Amino acid sequence: MPVIWILLIVLALAAVGYVLGRRRAYASAEGEIRKLHSLPAYYGYNAAMLTAVPAFFVIAIWLIAQPILIDARIGALIPDSAISESSTRGLVMSDVRRVAEGLDKLVAAGSLTDEETHNLHIETTDIRELLGSVGTALGSDVAPEVLSAAQDYRVLSGAASLGMTILAFVAAIGGLYYSLKQTNKDFRARNTVESMVLSLLVVASTIAILTTAGIVLSMLFETRNFFSQYNWADFYFGTTWSPSFSGRGGSSQLGLLPLLWGTLYISVIALLVAVPIGLYAAIYLSEYAGPKMRSAAKPLIEILAGIPTIVYGLFALITVGPMLRDYFAQPLGLGESASSVMTAGIVMGVMLIPFVSSLSDDIINAVPQSLRDGSLGLGATKSETIRQVVVPAALPGIVGAVLLAASRAIGETMIVVMGAGAAARLDLNPFEAMTTVTVKIVSQLTGDTDFSSPETLVAFALGLTLFVITLGLNIVALAIVRKYREQYE
Repeated sequence: MPVIWILLIVLALAAVGYVLGRRRAYASAEGEIRKLHSLPAYYGYNAAMLTAVPAFFVIAIWLIAQPILIDARIGALIPDSAISESSTRGLVMSDVRRVAEGLDKLVAAGSLTDEETHNLHIETTDIRELLGSVGTALGSDVAPEVLSAAQDYRVLSGAASLGMTILAFVAAIGGLYYSLKQTNKDFRARNTVESMVLSLLVVASTIAILTTAGIVLSMLFETRNFFSQYNWADFYFGTTWSPSFSGRGGSSQLGLLPLLWGTLYISVIALLVAVPIGLYAAIYLSEYAGPKMRSAAKPLIEILAGIPTIVYGLFALITVGPMLRDYFAQPLGLGESASSVMTAGIVMGVMLIPFVSSLSDDIINAVPQSLRDGSLGLGATKSETIRQVVVPAALPGIVGAVLLAASRAIGETMIVVMGAGAAARLDLNPFEAMTTVTVKIVSQLTGDTDFSSPETLVAFALGLTLFVITLGLNIVALAIVRKYREQYE
């Protein structure tokens, strides 16, 4: 049974539990609400939550554990002879999963029955052509070991899905029965519901923390694998970025400095465009603009945040790049290419304006009016009040807005690809093509790649480095905010 059907049935049982919980509470109080410990709705919420939450918990745990356990079980059955020198067990398992999904599509389309999928043989059937008929693309012919493993994979997956369905329904019905059994007029339903909601909030926050930890740990493990094959000093201090997937044994040069330089160069130009314009726009909107102007101008500025980055990339490629080349780079003898650091930086800066202006505007508006009145009462002009009172009072929030814009600039990819090119170089000329760390992360993980090679694992080292840089920016900003608050408060 598809997971969505299971979820809908569990939600329907929860709705039934809500109705039955309320009715049972009313019946125990003989129809008098005053005899109930809690409002009637809490008894319904208690039944609904005890019905849905255990079932959802079972489904979530099962969906996480099932692929891991099945992959481990099937992977152990694949003989070493089925793994070629240019492949790994993980790549073979990818083929197994694709073949299993293709067989599922054939059964769903009516081309094969479940019994026929178990009796397929390489010798009698062109498996690749058969799977291609339902849109399952395979890079090579299907080996007998892969077909056999895919058949076992389907059997285990079907049994596991059936087990999940049964266990989820048992958990839902058991929770419904338990909730109705404990429902009576003296039951503290409100306290129980609030405790369950608190637990759900704790679980949600824990999931967020564990997700972050999982991302960091995954990058750490893969980065460790990378540095076991490639010298860390050559990576962090190398000035040449020249990966080669065709050769091994030191043929690739994976120096970080050209990528880091391009990232910082483009980000600085973007911030030089976004921060002044965004901050001045925020000051105007909050301190000078009238209600009509503010109601019209702020939404127009915020529209910039809703434009897809691919559109900004096209704008950089078609309009800004050629204009900078024709009117600045070529007349000054600085370059002949429309793709440049300046192109990407300017367009990215335009994209970041609403990040700075909207947040700064909200923060400036939050400054107490009494500070403005006190400054004006002492004889300061409006501009002096803004410069010496309002902006310093809003400085922590403004620093946060700038930090958000900086993080967004460092992580941008599409504008850089279309506006700055993909050349990894160390150069001060802003009209030369360069690239960033994020662009190379994408390029190293795109295509038919071997995840055991340093040319692929380097993407995780790049990601971890970018994470550390962003974390450093947060620490610096936090230190600035704390120092200012100690002086001001």
